[in-house]
Amino acid sequence: MTGKTRRTAAEALHGLLFDGMTIAVGGFGLSGNPSDLIEAVRDSGVRDLTIVSNNMGVDGKGLGLLLESKQVRKVLASYVGENKLFAEQYLDGTLEVEFVPQGTLAERLRAGGAGIPGFYTATGVGTLVAEGKPTAEFDGRRYVLERGIVADLALVHAHTADAEGNLAYRLSARNFNPVVATAGRVTVAEAEIVRDDGFLDPDAIVTPGVFVQRLVRSIPRAKDIEQRTVRSRPASAAAQSAEQKAVA
Repeated sequence: MTGKTRRTAAEALHGLLFDGMTIAVGGFGLSGNPSDLIEAVRDSGVRDLTIVSNNMGVDGKGLGLLLESKQVRKVLASYVGENKLFAEQYLDGTLEVEFVPQGTLAERLRAGGAGIPGFYTATGVGTLVAEGKPTAEFDGRRYVLERGIVADLALVHAHTADAEGNLAYRLSARNFNPVVATAGRVTVAEAEIVRDDGFLDPDAIVTPGVFVQRLVRSIPRAKDIEQRTVRSRPASAAAQSAEQKAVA
């Protein structure tokens, strides 16, 4: 263990977790989830959590693990349609839910990380999303005030990191991770590759290490797919010709 780097996810979270805290978590569906850190939160037994994330994974995977262990009291999310247990806990009143439009959620996290306490957006005006929130008119259009989000703890997954906590992401696994990384009072990152041969190329860094307090190398694992939708490939012309000859 040197500097920001820890040997395990449990070590990376040691002393940071407490009941009733707010945790912002990167990922989208099952892409870019900080799976090791989520499992370490579950294993810690911390309870009454408020989770801020685009969604809660699926049953038995991702943040769905924390629903199974009944450690979550409230969720701020934009999409929850893949998790049956989420629906059950919401409908029976054991889980409080604040639905946030996806773009608004991203901006609330970005604003929190940038020190912006609130902003006006037209998204949600005239719907349940705007109920109880201040509104104002600008240039003849009505806007609703949304608050920036600052979490007690942010958990993110990156593809590559260096020992200073500079992070780079890979393809769609980038998703919400950069804005979540800035929105935590403390940010813990897991990365598939943690370089020990110097720093990342400055032009490749997405999240500067100043935002990351602790870092752990993630355990290699198969990447889950939220929904696998496939169709049969059309046969090639050569294959079709060979099939026709065989039938003849």
